[in-house]
Amino acid sequence: MLATLLELMPLVLFATICGVLMLGYPVALSLAGTALIFAGLGFALTHLGVPVPFEAGYLSAMPNRLYGIMTNQTLLAVPLFVLMGVLLEKSRVAETLLDAMALAFGSLRGGLGIAVVMVGMLLAASTGIVGATVVTMGLLSLPTMLKRGYSASLATGTICATGTLGQIIPPSIALVLLGDVLSNAYQQAQLAMGVWSPRTLSVGDLFIGALVPGVLLVAAYIVYVILTAWLRPSVAPPVDRQALMEELGHSGSLWPLLLKGLLPPVLLIVAVLGSILGGFATPTEASAVGAAGAFLLALTNRRLNLRMLREVVHSTAQVTSMVFLILIGAALFSLVFRAFGGEELVIELFEALPGGVVGVTLVVMLVIFLLGFILDFIEITFVVVPIVGPVLLAMGLDPIWLGIMIAVNLQTSFLTPPFGFALFYLRGVTPESVPTSAIYRGVLPFILIQLGMLGALALFPGLATWLPGVL
Repeated sequence: MLATLLELMPLVLFATICGVLMLGYPVALSLAGTALIFAGLGFALTHLGVPVPFEAGYLSAMPNRLYGIMTNQTLLAVPLFVLMGVLLEKSRVAETLLDAMALAFGSLRGGLGIAVVMVGMLLAASTGIVGATVVTMGLLSLPTMLKRGYSASLATGTICATGTLGQIIPPSIALVLLGDVLSNAYQQAQLAMGVWSPRTLSVGDLFIGALVPGVLLVAAYIVYVILTAWLRPSVAPPVDRQALMEELGHSGSLWPLLLKGLLPPVLLIVAVLGSILGGFATPTEASAVGAAGAFLLALTNRRLNLRMLREVVHSTAQVTSMVFLILIGAALFSLVFRAFGGEELVIELFEALPGGVVGVTLVVMLVIFLLGFILDFIEITFVVVPIVGPVLLAMGLDPIWLGIMIAVNLQTSFLTPPFGFALFYLRGVTPESVPTSAIYRGVLPFILIQLGMLGALALFPGLATWLPGVL
Protein backbone atom coordinates (compact mmCIF):
# COMPACT_ATOMS: atom_id res chain seq x y z
CA MET A 1 0.00 0.00 0.00
CA LEU A 2 2.79 2.45 0.99
CA ALA A 3 4.82 1.54 -2.10
CA THR A 4 1.82 2.23 -4.35
CA LEU A 5 1.19 5.56 -2.63
CA LEU A 6 4.82 6.58 -3.10
CA GLU A 7 4.65 5.70 -6.80
CA LEU A 8 1.53 7.83 -7.17
CA MET A 9 3.07 10.77 -5.30
CA PRO A 10 2.82 13.09 -8.36
CA LEU A 11 -0.95 12.53 -8.50
CA VAL A 12 -1.19 13.11 -4.74
CA LEU A 13 0.71 16.39 -5.22
CA PHE A 14 -1.65 17.46 -8.02
CA ALA A 15 -4.78 16.54 -6.03
CA THR A 16 -3.45 18.36 -2.94
CA ILE A 17 -2.83 21.56 -4.89
CA CYS A 18 -6.33 21.45 -6.40
CA GLY A 19 -7.77 20.98 -2.92
CA VAL A 20 -5.78 23.89 -1.49
CA LEU A 21 -6.87 26.14 -4.36
CA MET A 22 -10.52 25.20 -3.77
CA LEU A 23 -10.15 26.35 -0.16
CA GLY A 24 -9.53 29.85 -1.50
CA TYR A 25 -5.86 30.37 -0.64
CA PRO A 26 -3.76 32.62 -2.94
CA VAL A 27 -2.84 30.72 -6.08
CA ALA A 28 0.87 31.56 -6.24
CA LEU A 29 1.46 30.76 -2.57
CA SER A 30 -0.61 27.57 -2.81
CA LEU A 31 1.44 26.30 -5.75
CA ALA A 32 4.82 27.19 -4.32
CA GLY A 33 4.02 26.28 -0.70
CA THR A 34 2.52 22.87 -1.48
CA ALA A 35 5.38 22.06 -3.85
CA LEU A 36 7.97 23.00 -1.21
CA ILE A 37 6.23 20.83 1.41
CA PHE A 38 6.25 17.85 -0.93
CA ALA A 39 9.89 18.55 -1.88
CA GLY A 40 10.80 18.55 1.83
CA LEU A 41 8.88 15.30 2.22
CA GLY A 42 10.83 13.81 -0.67
CA PHE A 43 14.16 14.84 0.84
CA ALA A 44 13.16 13.45 4.26
CA LEU A 45 11.99 10.10 2.89
CA THR A 46 15.14 9.77 0.77
CA HIS A 47 17.41 10.39 3.78
CA LEU A 48 15.41 7.87 5.83
CA GLY A 49 16.06 5.24 3.19
CA VAL A 50 12.47 4.96 2.01
CA PRO A 51 12.42 3.94 -1.68
CA VAL A 52 10.61 7.01 -2.98
CA PRO A 53 11.09 7.99 -6.66
CA PHE A 54 12.49 11.47 -5.97
CA GLU A 55 15.22 13.07 -8.10
CA ALA A 56 16.40 16.11 -6.15
CA GLY A 57 18.55 17.25 -9.06
CA TYR A 58 15.52 18.73 -10.78
CA LEU A 59 15.26 21.44 -8.11
CA SER A 60 18.70 22.77 -9.00
CA ALA A 61 17.16 24.10 -12.21
CA MET A 62 14.95 26.53 -10.28
CA PRO A 63 17.31 29.59 -10.44
CA ASN A 64 17.65 29.24 -14.21
CA ARG A 65 13.90 28.74 -14.54
CA LEU A 66 13.18 31.93 -12.56
CA TYR A 67 15.71 33.90 -14.59
CA GLY A 68 14.10 32.62 -17.79
CA ILE A 69 10.65 33.72 -16.60
CA MET A 70 11.74 37.24 -15.72
CA THR A 71 13.64 37.73 -19.00
CA ASN A 72 11.01 36.13 -21.25
CA GLN A 73 10.26 38.55 -24.07
CA THR A 74 6.95 36.86 -24.89
CA LEU A 75 5.58 37.42 -21.39
CA LEU A 76 6.37 41.12 -21.71
CA ALA A 77 3.17 41.29 -23.78
CA VAL A 78 1.08 40.52 -20.67
CA PRO A 79 1.48 43.88 -18.85
CA LEU A 80 1.19 45.80 -22.12
CA PHE A 81 -2.03 44.09 -23.21
CA VAL A 82 -3.43 44.51 -19.68
CA LEU A 83 -2.49 48.21 -19.80
CA MET A 84 -4.27 48.53 -23.15
CA GLY A 85 -7.39 46.85 -21.83
CA VAL A 86 -7.57 48.90 -18.63
CA LEU A 87 -7.01 52.15 -20.54
CA LEU A 88 -9.85 51.34 -22.93
CA GLU A 89 -12.12 50.40 -20.03
CA LYS A 90 -11.43 53.66 -18.20
CA SER A 91 -11.78 55.81 -21.33
CA ARG A 92 -15.39 54.61 -21.82
CA VAL A 93 -14.87 53.37 -25.36
CA ALA A 94 -17.42 50.62 -24.72
CA GLU A 95 -20.16 53.11 -23.80
CA THR A 96 -19.89 55.08 -27.06
CA LEU A 97 -19.49 51.91 -29.10
CA LEU A 98 -22.57 50.28 -27.56
CA ASP A 99 -24.70 53.37 -28.18
CA ALA A 100 -23.65 53.44 -31.84
CA MET A 101 -24.28 49.73 -32.44
CA ALA A 102 -27.60 49.78 -30.57
CA LEU A 103 -28.83 52.62 -32.77
CA ALA A 104 -27.57 50.87 -35.90
CA PHE A 105 -29.20 47.48 -35.23
CA GLY A 106 -31.87 48.24 -32.61
CA SER A 107 -34.75 48.68 -35.07
CA LEU A 108 -34.36 45.03 -36.18
CA ARG A 109 -35.81 42.04 -34.37
CA GLY A 110 -33.10 40.97 -31.97
CA GLY A 111 -31.18 44.09 -32.95
CA LEU A 112 -30.01 44.93 -29.44
CA GLY A 113 -28.75 41.34 -29.05
CA ILE A 114 -26.83 41.65 -32.33
CA ALA A 115 -25.38 44.94 -31.12
CA VAL A 116 -24.22 43.32 -27.87
CA VAL A 117 -22.49 40.50 -29.79
CA MET A 118 -20.76 42.96 -32.13
CA VAL A 119 -19.62 45.19 -29.29
CA GLY A 120 -18.47 42.15 -27.30
CA MET A 121 -16.39 41.02 -30.27
CA LEU A 122 -14.76 44.42 -30.66
CA LEU A 123 -14.11 44.71 -26.92
CA ALA A 124 -12.61 41.20 -26.90
CA ALA A 125 -10.30 42.20 -29.74
CA SER A 126 -9.43 45.42 -27.90
CA THR A 127 -9.05 44.35 -24.28
CA GLY A 128 -8.74 40.55 -24.14
CA ILE A 129 -9.96 40.57 -20.51
CA VAL A 130 -13.07 38.43 -19.87
CA GLY A 131 -14.10 39.79 -16.48
CA ALA A 132 -13.87 43.44 -17.54
CA THR A 133 -15.89 42.79 -20.72
CA VAL A 134 -18.69 40.89 -18.94
CA VAL A 135 -19.02 43.50 -16.18
CA THR A 136 -18.87 46.44 -18.60
CA MET A 137 -21.48 44.92 -20.93
CA GLY A 138 -23.66 43.99 -17.97
CA LEU A 139 -23.66 47.52 -16.61
CA LEU A 140 -24.17 49.26 -19.95
CA SER A 141 -26.43 47.00 -22.03
CA LEU A 142 -28.47 44.86 -19.62
CA PRO A 143 -30.68 47.70 -18.25
CA THR A 144 -31.46 48.88 -21.80
CA MET A 145 -32.30 45.38 -23.03
CA LEU A 146 -34.58 44.66 -20.08
CA LYS A 147 -36.30 48.05 -20.42
CA ARG A 148 -36.92 47.41 -24.13
CA GLY A 149 -38.73 44.12 -23.47
CA TYR A 150 -35.96 41.57 -23.95
CA SER A 151 -36.31 38.41 -21.89
CA ALA A 152 -33.91 38.23 -18.96
CA SER A 153 -32.53 34.86 -20.05
CA LEU A 154 -31.72 35.94 -23.63
CA ALA A 155 -30.19 39.25 -22.48
CA THR A 156 -27.99 37.74 -19.76
CA GLY A 157 -27.00 34.73 -21.87
CA THR A 158 -25.92 36.95 -24.76
CA ILE A 159 -23.88 39.19 -22.48
CA CYS A 160 -22.16 36.27 -20.74
CA ALA A 161 -21.32 34.49 -23.98
CA THR A 162 -19.98 37.54 -25.79
CA GLY A 163 -18.00 38.54 -22.72
CA THR A 164 -16.06 35.27 -22.86
CA LEU A 165 -14.97 35.96 -26.46
CA GLY A 166 -11.96 37.68 -24.90
CA GLN A 167 -10.71 34.18 -24.16
CA ILE A 168 -10.37 33.21 -27.84
CA ILE A 169 -10.32 36.38 -29.98
CA PRO A 170 -6.83 37.90 -30.17
CA PRO A 171 -5.14 39.74 -28.59
CA SER A 172 -6.11 37.47 -25.70
CA ILE A 173 -4.14 37.25 -22.46
CA ALA A 174 -5.08 33.56 -22.34
CA LEU A 175 -3.52 32.96 -25.77
CA VAL A 176 -0.35 34.82 -24.76
CA LEU A 177 0.11 32.58 -21.72
CA LEU A 178 -0.93 29.42 -23.60
CA GLY A 179 1.50 30.25 -26.40
CA ASP A 180 4.43 30.55 -24.01
CA VAL A 181 3.58 27.34 -22.12
CA LEU A 182 2.90 25.30 -25.27
CA SER A 183 6.11 26.56 -26.85
CA ASN A 184 8.08 25.06 -23.95
CA ALA A 185 5.96 21.90 -24.12
CA TYR A 186 6.68 21.59 -27.85
CA GLN A 187 10.43 21.76 -27.20
CA GLN A 188 10.12 19.10 -24.47
CA ALA A 189 8.10 16.88 -26.84
CA GLN A 190 10.80 17.14 -29.51
CA LEU A 191 13.48 16.22 -26.97
CA ALA A 192 11.40 13.26 -25.79
CA MET A 193 11.00 12.02 -29.38
CA GLY A 194 14.70 12.52 -30.08
CA VAL A 195 13.96 14.66 -33.12
CA TRP A 196 14.59 18.24 -34.05
CA SER A 197 12.36 20.34 -36.24
CA PRO A 198 12.98 23.90 -37.43
CA ARG A 199 9.32 24.65 -36.73
CA THR A 200 8.59 26.59 -33.58
CA LEU A 201 5.39 27.74 -31.89
CA SER A 202 4.81 31.40 -31.10
CA VAL A 203 2.03 33.45 -29.59
CA GLY A 204 1.48 34.94 -33.05
CA ASP A 205 0.67 31.43 -34.37
CA LEU A 206 -2.08 31.06 -31.77
CA PHE A 207 -3.40 34.56 -32.52
CA ILE A 208 -3.69 33.73 -36.22
CA GLY A 209 -5.10 30.26 -35.52
CA ALA A 210 -7.81 31.71 -33.27
CA LEU A 211 -9.17 34.13 -35.87
CA VAL A 212 -11.31 31.68 -37.87
CA PRO A 213 -12.84 29.91 -34.80
CA GLY A 214 -13.43 33.29 -33.15
CA VAL A 215 -15.24 34.73 -36.18
CA LEU A 216 -17.30 31.54 -36.56
CA LEU A 217 -18.37 31.77 -32.91
CA VAL A 218 -19.45 35.38 -33.35
CA ALA A 219 -21.42 34.43 -36.48
CA ALA A 220 -23.07 31.52 -34.64
CA TYR A 221 -24.07 33.81 -31.75
CA ILE A 222 -25.64 36.30 -34.16
CA VAL A 223 -27.51 33.56 -36.05
CA TYR A 224 -28.89 32.22 -32.76
CA VAL A 225 -30.09 35.69 -31.68
CA ILE A 226 -31.74 36.28 -35.07
CA LEU A 227 -33.46 32.88 -35.10
CA THR A 228 -34.69 33.35 -31.53
CA ALA A 229 -36.06 36.80 -32.37
CA TRP A 230 -37.94 35.51 -35.43
CA LEU A 231 -39.30 32.39 -33.78
CA ARG A 232 -40.20 34.15 -30.52
CA PRO A 233 -40.67 37.87 -31.31
CA SER A 234 -41.76 38.70 -27.76
CA VAL A 235 -38.34 37.89 -26.24
CA ALA A 236 -36.38 40.24 -28.55
CA PRO A 237 -38.63 42.98 -29.94
CA PRO A 238 -37.41 45.76 -32.27
CA VAL A 239 -36.70 49.17 -30.78
CA ASP A 240 -37.87 52.55 -32.01
CA ARG A 241 -34.65 54.24 -33.16
CA GLN A 242 -35.85 57.80 -32.53
CA ALA A 243 -36.97 56.99 -28.98
CA LEU A 244 -33.65 55.25 -28.30
CA MET A 245 -31.70 58.24 -29.64
CA GLU A 246 -33.62 60.55 -27.31
CA GLU A 247 -33.06 58.19 -24.38
CA LEU A 248 -29.31 58.01 -25.05
CA GLY A 249 -29.10 61.77 -25.48
CA HIS A 250 -28.14 61.80 -29.17
CA SER A 251 -29.63 63.94 -31.90
CA GLY A 252 -29.07 64.49 -35.59
CA SER A 253 -27.56 61.97 -38.00
CA LEU A 254 -26.51 58.49 -36.94
CA TRP A 255 -23.33 58.41 -39.03
CA PRO A 256 -21.22 60.77 -36.87
CA LEU A 257 -21.99 58.63 -33.82
CA LEU A 258 -21.15 55.44 -35.72
CA LEU A 259 -17.84 56.87 -36.86
CA LYS A 260 -17.03 58.12 -33.37
CA GLY A 261 -17.91 54.79 -31.79
CA LEU A 262 -16.52 52.38 -34.38
CA LEU A 263 -13.50 54.06 -35.92
CA PRO A 264 -11.16 54.32 -32.89
CA PRO A 265 -11.44 50.69 -31.64
CA VAL A 266 -11.37 49.31 -35.21
CA LEU A 267 -8.23 51.29 -36.02
CA LEU A 268 -6.63 50.05 -32.80
CA ILE A 269 -7.53 46.42 -33.62
CA VAL A 270 -6.15 46.82 -37.16
CA ALA A 271 -2.94 48.34 -35.79
CA VAL A 272 -2.39 45.49 -33.30
CA LEU A 273 -3.54 42.46 -35.28
CA GLY A 274 -2.54 43.89 -38.66
CA SER A 275 1.05 44.37 -37.51
CA ILE A 276 1.16 40.72 -36.39
CA LEU A 277 -0.57 39.27 -39.46
CA GLY A 278 1.54 41.38 -41.80
CA GLY A 279 4.75 40.23 -40.15
CA PHE A 280 5.72 43.77 -39.18
CA ALA A 281 5.77 43.11 -35.43
CA THR A 282 5.90 40.31 -32.91
CA PRO A 283 2.98 40.00 -30.45
CA THR A 284 5.14 41.70 -27.82
CA GLU A 285 5.86 44.64 -30.11
CA ALA A 286 2.21 44.75 -31.17
CA SER A 287 1.17 44.92 -27.51
CA ALA A 288 3.28 48.07 -27.18
CA VAL A 289 1.50 49.50 -30.24
CA GLY A 290 -1.84 48.66 -28.64
CA ALA A 291 -0.93 50.26 -25.31
CA ALA A 292 0.24 53.44 -27.07
CA GLY A 293 -2.94 53.50 -29.19
CA ALA A 294 -5.15 53.08 -26.12
CA PHE A 295 -3.26 55.91 -24.43
CA LEU A 296 -3.89 58.21 -27.41
CA LEU A 297 -7.55 57.12 -27.50
CA ALA A 298 -8.04 58.02 -23.84
CA LEU A 299 -6.29 61.34 -24.49
CA THR A 300 -8.48 62.25 -27.48
CA ASN A 301 -11.61 61.29 -25.52
CA ARG A 302 -10.51 63.73 -22.79
CA ARG A 303 -10.65 60.98 -20.19
CA LEU A 304 -6.97 60.95 -19.32
CA ASN A 305 -5.97 62.65 -16.09
CA LEU A 306 -3.57 62.01 -13.25
CA ARG A 307 -6.12 60.14 -11.13
CA MET A 308 -7.12 57.84 -13.99
CA LEU A 309 -3.49 57.23 -14.92
CA ARG A 310 -2.73 56.26 -11.32
CA GLU A 311 -5.65 53.78 -11.31
CA VAL A 312 -4.59 52.30 -14.66
CA VAL A 313 -0.98 51.82 -13.59
CA HIS A 314 -2.06 50.30 -10.26
CA SER A 315 -4.45 47.83 -11.93
CA THR A 316 -1.84 46.85 -14.52
CA ALA A 317 0.85 46.31 -11.90
CA GLN A 318 -1.54 44.28 -9.76
CA VAL A 319 -2.59 41.92 -12.58
CA THR A 320 0.97 41.58 -13.89
CA SER A 321 2.35 40.80 -10.44
CA MET A 322 -0.34 38.17 -9.95
CA VAL A 323 0.47 36.50 -13.28
CA PHE A 324 4.21 36.38 -12.69
CA LEU A 325 3.87 35.19 -9.10
CA ILE A 326 1.60 32.38 -10.28
CA LEU A 327 4.11 31.54 -13.00
CA ILE A 328 6.94 31.32 -10.47
CA GLY A 329 4.84 29.09 -8.19
CA ALA A 330 3.85 26.94 -11.18
CA ALA A 331 7.52 26.58 -12.19
CA LEU A 332 8.36 25.26 -8.72
CA PHE A 333 5.38 22.90 -8.83
CA SER A 334 6.43 21.63 -12.26
CA LEU A 335 9.97 20.86 -11.08
CA VAL A 336 8.77 19.02 -7.96
CA PHE A 337 6.20 17.12 -10.04
CA ARG A 338 8.92 15.98 -12.43
CA ALA A 339 11.27 15.18 -9.52
CA PHE A 340 8.72 12.64 -8.26
CA GLY A 341 8.57 11.06 -11.73
CA GLY A 342 5.31 12.72 -12.68
CA GLU A 343 6.15 12.99 -16.36
CA GLU A 344 6.78 9.25 -16.68
CA LEU A 345 3.61 8.49 -14.68
CA VAL A 346 1.48 10.64 -16.98
CA ILE A 347 2.93 8.89 -20.04
CA GLU A 348 2.14 5.48 -18.51
CA LEU A 349 -1.42 6.54 -17.68
CA PHE A 350 -1.99 7.93 -21.17
CA GLU A 351 -0.61 4.78 -22.82
CA ALA A 352 -3.02 2.68 -20.76
CA LEU A 353 -6.06 4.64 -21.94
CA PRO A 354 -8.13 3.08 -24.74
CA GLY A 355 -8.55 4.83 -28.07
CA GLY A 356 -4.98 5.95 -28.61
CA VAL A 357 -4.37 9.65 -29.14
CA VAL A 358 -8.11 10.32 -29.68
CA GLY A 359 -9.03 8.75 -26.33
CA VAL A 360 -6.23 10.60 -24.54
CA THR A 361 -7.25 13.93 -26.06
CA LEU A 362 -10.89 13.40 -25.04
CA VAL A 363 -9.87 12.63 -21.45
CA VAL A 364 -7.57 15.65 -21.24
CA MET A 365 -10.24 17.98 -22.65
CA LEU A 366 -12.80 16.61 -20.19
CA VAL A 367 -10.41 17.12 -17.25
CA ILE A 368 -9.61 20.70 -18.35
CA PHE A 369 -13.34 21.42 -18.78
CA LEU A 370 -14.13 20.18 -15.26
CA LEU A 371 -11.16 21.99 -13.74
CA GLY A 372 -12.43 25.17 -15.40
CA PHE A 373 -15.31 25.12 -12.88
CA ILE A 374 -12.98 25.59 -9.92
CA LEU A 375 -9.73 27.02 -11.33
CA ASP A 376 -9.04 30.14 -13.35
CA PHE A 377 -7.55 29.83 -16.85
CA ILE A 378 -4.20 31.14 -15.57
CA GLU A 379 -3.95 28.32 -13.04
CA ILE A 380 -4.95 25.67 -15.60
CA THR A 381 -2.51 27.09 -18.13
CA PHE A 382 0.43 27.04 -15.72
CA VAL A 383 -0.40 23.85 -13.80
CA VAL A 384 -2.21 21.43 -16.12
CA VAL A 385 -0.93 22.29 -19.59
CA PRO A 386 2.79 21.82 -18.73
CA ILE A 387 1.93 18.31 -17.47
CA VAL A 388 -0.18 17.06 -20.38
CA GLY A 389 1.13 19.30 -23.17
CA PRO A 390 4.49 17.58 -23.84
CA VAL A 391 2.88 14.13 -23.83
CA LEU A 392 0.07 15.11 -26.22
CA LEU A 393 2.46 16.89 -28.58
CA ALA A 394 4.82 13.90 -28.52
CA MET A 395 1.85 11.80 -29.67
CA GLY A 396 1.67 13.89 -32.84
CA LEU A 397 -0.94 16.57 -32.12
CA ASP A 398 -0.50 19.95 -33.79
CA PRO A 399 0.49 22.56 -31.16
CA ILE A 400 -1.63 25.32 -32.71
CA TRP A 401 -4.70 23.08 -32.87
CA LEU A 402 -4.14 21.94 -29.28
CA GLY A 403 -3.81 25.53 -28.05
CA ILE A 404 -7.04 26.65 -29.75
CA MET A 405 -8.90 23.57 -28.47
CA ILE A 406 -7.80 24.32 -24.90
CA ALA A 407 -8.78 28.00 -25.26
CA VAL A 408 -12.28 27.20 -26.60
CA ASN A 409 -12.66 24.50 -23.94
CA LEU A 410 -11.84 26.95 -21.14
CA GLN A 411 -14.18 29.52 -22.69
CA THR A 412 -16.98 26.93 -22.52
CA SER A 413 -16.27 26.11 -18.88
CA PHE A 414 -16.46 29.85 -18.12
CA LEU A 415 -20.12 29.72 -19.17
CA THR A 416 -21.21 26.41 -17.65
CA PRO A 417 -23.48 26.53 -14.55
CA PRO A 418 -23.24 26.51 -11.67
CA PHE A 419 -19.55 27.47 -11.36
CA GLY A 420 -18.78 29.39 -14.56
CA PHE A 421 -16.74 32.50 -13.79
CA ALA A 422 -18.61 34.63 -16.34
CA LEU A 423 -21.87 33.83 -14.51
CA PHE A 424 -20.42 35.15 -11.25
CA TYR A 425 -19.12 38.31 -12.97
CA LEU A 426 -22.55 39.07 -14.44
CA ARG A 427 -24.48 38.12 -11.30
CA GLY A 428 -22.53 40.79 -9.42
CA VAL A 429 -23.91 43.59 -11.62
CA THR A 430 -27.35 42.15 -12.44
CA PRO A 431 -30.44 43.65 -10.75
CA GLU A 432 -32.04 41.57 -8.01
CA SER A 433 -35.20 41.33 -10.13
CA VAL A 434 -33.34 38.99 -12.50
CA PRO A 435 -33.10 35.53 -10.90
CA THR A 436 -29.92 33.47 -11.16
CA SER A 437 -31.93 30.72 -12.87
CA ALA A 438 -32.61 33.12 -15.78
CA ILE A 439 -28.86 33.57 -16.26
CA TYR A 440 -28.34 29.80 -16.21
CA ARG A 441 -31.13 29.24 -18.77
CA GLY A 442 -29.77 32.00 -20.96
CA VAL A 443 -26.28 30.56 -21.34
CA LEU A 444 -27.35 26.98 -22.18
CA PRO A 445 -27.83 27.58 -25.95
CA PHE A 446 -24.46 29.33 -26.10
CA ILE A 447 -22.81 26.40 -24.31
CA LEU A 448 -24.21 24.13 -27.03
CA ILE A 449 -22.75 26.47 -29.66
CA GLN A 450 -19.37 26.33 -27.89
CA LEU A 451 -19.48 22.53 -27.75
CA GLY A 452 -20.39 22.51 -31.43
CA MET A 453 -17.29 24.60 -32.14
CA LEU A 454 -15.16 22.14 -30.17
CA GLY A 455 -16.62 19.31 -32.24
CA ALA A 456 -16.01 21.21 -35.48
CA LEU A 457 -12.38 21.83 -34.49
CA ALA A 458 -11.96 18.15 -33.65
CA LEU A 459 -13.42 17.04 -37.00
CA PHE A 460 -11.83 19.80 -39.07
CA PRO A 461 -8.47 20.79 -37.51
CA GLY A 462 -7.85 23.04 -40.51
CA LEU A 463 -10.19 25.62 -38.93
CA ALA A 464 -7.31 26.39 -36.54
CA THR A 465 -4.26 25.40 -38.63
CA TRP A 466 -5.14 26.58 -42.16
CA LEU A 467 -4.61 30.34 -41.71
CA PRO A 468 -1.29 30.04 -39.82
CA GLY A 469 -0.08 27.69 -42.56
CA VAL A 470 -1.04 30.16 -45.28
CA LEU A 471 0.55 33.14 -43.56
